[in-house]
Amino acid sequence: MNEKIGVYICQCGSNISDYVDVEKVREAVEREDGVALAKVTMFACADSTQQEMVKDIEEQGLDGLVVASCSPKLHLFTFRNVAERGGLNKYNYVQSNIREQGSWAHSDTPEEATEKAIRSVRAAIARTRLSEPLVPPVIPSERSVLVAGAGIAGLRTAIDLADAGSKVYLIERDHFVGGRTAQWGEIFPTDETGDRVIADLYEEVLKRDDITLHTGCDVSSSSGSVGNFEIGLGIAPRGVKMGAELAGDFEERLARAIEACPVEVPNAFDFGLTRRKAIYRHPGGLPAAPAIDFEHCTRCGECTKICPEIDLDQKESYEQIRVGAVLLATGFDPYEPESGEFGYGEIENVITLQQFRRLIEITGETLVYNGKQIRDIAYIFCVGSRQTGALEGENKYCARYCCTSAIHTALLARRRFEGVQNYHFTRGVRTYGKQESIYEESSAGGDIYLQSFDDAPPVVSRENGRTRVRVKDVLTEDKELEVDADLVVLVTGMVPRADRRIGEIMKVPAGRDKFYNEVHPKLKPVETVLDGIYLAGTAQGPKNITETLKSALSAAIKTNALIGGGEIELEPTLAKVDRALCEWCGACEEACPFDAIDTDEYEGKAVAVVNESTCKGCGMCLPVCPVNAIQLVGFSDAEIETMIDTLAE
Repeated sequence: MNEKIGVYICQCGSNISDYVDVEKVREAVEREDGVALAKVTMFACADSTQQEMVKDIEEQGLDGLVVASCSPKLHLFTFRNVAERGGLNKYNYVQSNIREQGSWAHSDTPEEATEKAIRSVRAAIARTRLSEPLVPPVIPSERSVLVAGAGIAGLRTAIDLADAGSKVYLIERDHFVGGRTAQWGEIFPTDETGDRVIADLYEEVLKRDDITLHTGCDVSSSSGSVGNFEIGLGIAPRGVKMGAELAGDFEERLARAIEACPVEVPNAFDFGLTRRKAIYRHPGGLPAAPAIDFEHCTRCGECTKICPEIDLDQKESYEQIRVGAVLLATGFDPYEPESGEFGYGEIENVITLQQFRRLIEITGETLVYNGKQIRDIAYIFCVGSRQTGALEGENKYCARYCCTSAIHTALLARRRFEGVQNYHFTRGVRTYGKQESIYEESSAGGDIYLQSFDDAPPVVSRENGRTRVRVKDVLTEDKELEVDADLVVLVTGMVPRADRRIGEIMKVPAGRDKFYNEVHPKLKPVETVLDGIYLAGTAQGPKNITETLKSALSAAIKTNALIGGGEIELEPTLAKVDRALCEWCGACEEACPFDAIDTDEYEGKAVAVVNESTCKGCGMCLPVCPVNAIQLVGFSDAEIETMIDTLAE
């Protein structure tokens, strides 16, 4: 029982004190059992107040600490550190939220806000009286990381982790690194080419002995938990011996082997605009060795007659690795319009933005599509983004990068090809931040912008051999305008990767937008609810390249902070089983969302056992136990019941 508790009530400037009478709260709680002192502070989180708290703990021998202020999501660790600096066990500190749940929630009724604050602080004091000093469990950690995805985010993260001293296993499902960035030409705002950016990162990866790169590789299994994940890797055959490209006449023989291959399939790298053979590599593709598309290869052997480096008998291999953390940088897919959506798939000169980007890269000096020269181009924005209906599968979010990408692409087309006129059919341009400059350049250069209502999108039709786009234009007071376009470009947004096997194997939760979900967009933007699993880049949500690189750096720093010391301190707020009471029924195992409960043998009977490194202390197992054999450390029945009794007084 803690009998010398310090209570600090924060005014938070005026955030709390404008609606909560903090002096009245102090007077109401200063005589509560166990309270040694009660103070009002302007800012509890200020350095000066923290120093005052430390001094009070040391000089008055406080054995408990209560801070009534804002949400513990903001300053839980701040005040835990204060307790430790004063020599107090940090788990003898309890925070009472009288801002978000008090002054802000009841700003229209200050008297009720004050009364609620008094009850909240009393409940915190009651719990602190029963709180016990806890010792966080410490587990050893492998100083190695699996980075899944070798696009721009994965490559950057792998480099940063290796430089910090971690062993990195970098895997890529494709046989070539670079992800989506490798498919683009010039990128905004540097005008570097995507393949050059990837090549520079790839060269840096090769310089680091601590990075092991596997292409054609995917996760096949996962077990263990933070600090000690056991990951199974399935590595698909490349069909070509690595290093073959170094042979002096290899390129000439490869060209003849490709010509001899009888198989042709749509080239996904060019989004179906071109076709490729079953032996292939992307323009500028890295690693430089080509690969065999075994899904379509007939194994006729014509290529092997010319190129002995080609090995059609290669088999899939498997590897087991042990890592302390996993970082998902699996990227995104461009939205694929439905058949008939703005004429897509039905009108021959309606294509997507990603197809147009590749068209610009592979066409000659004249912009030509389907044998016809292109001059007038209509861009329809927000295809697959900001969809206003309620149908399942629609993407209500803004994909963020699309406006900038479309306008940058339009400028590229106008610079490279004479006589191009761009028409932008928007729902409001969102070139945020410094990207606004690209909109200004486009507008000043003669691009025409038309804007539609959300419920009245542009209509694309084919009339008299011409493709026509009609819109009721907001900017000209609802006039109906139309443009005859040589090419209609659908500006498609980002959607999550269609292949989500790795997320399913690792049990990573996704948000309503189907991207992998972070704990908090501001406070924990690259962490998942699963300890030791982090997110980088567009696996988490739509981002431009600059934001992706910042996300990658953040993920690398967080990951290294977790495993860099070789051991990990866990939260002691864990489920604890009373083995004497437990009569194994399996209800707790079924209720646990983190697979943290298993069975063990105890005095001749089966009982539940909790995996401390996996348990998140969520409490889901507690109410389903029929004999009340499970308690949550730090939130025991006694602590919670005394809080309820105090609130009910």
